[in-house]
Order: sequence, then structure tokens, then C-alpha cells
Amino acid sequence: MDGFEIPLHRSLTEPILMGGAPRAAAILIGTIAAALALGLRLWIPGLLVWIVGHAGAVMAAKSDPDFLGVAMRALRYKAHLSC
Repeated sequence: MDGFEIPLHRSLTEPILMGGAPRAAAILIGTIAAALALGLRLWIPGLLVWIVGHAGAVMAAKSDPDFLGVAMRALRYKAHLSC
């Protein structure tokens, strides 16, 4: 129908990623790694948590960019989704 079409930019439909991982996951992993490295002065474990966690989030985001929301929803409705 005429008058009901608007240009939709691609940036409005794509998820927000930080370094290839979803923004919420990247912030959570970075905060935990910083708490280990700076707060507890465990530099190597903090660095390993960040590298492994971020790499895992990037790999999961390649298959589904909204994997964090899907996982939270699956945990919330666990009783309803059991076989």
C-alpha cells in the first residue's frame, strides 16, 4: 500500500555485539575477569576467565546472536519444557 513503506536500516535489526559477543555477555565476563584480576589480584586466572569466556560467547553468538536471551528463557520455563 502506498504511504506505509519506510526505509529500515540494517543497524536497527542486528544485535549489538562487543568484539563478536553479545553486549550483556561481554560486560558480565569482563566484570568477573576484572574482579578476579584487580580485586583479588589473581592476574592469570582473571585473564584466562576473560579469554575463555569471551571466546565461548563469540562462538555461541556465531550460531545465535541472541543465545543469552534464549538460555535465560529456557531456564525460566524449564518445568514447562521438560519432555
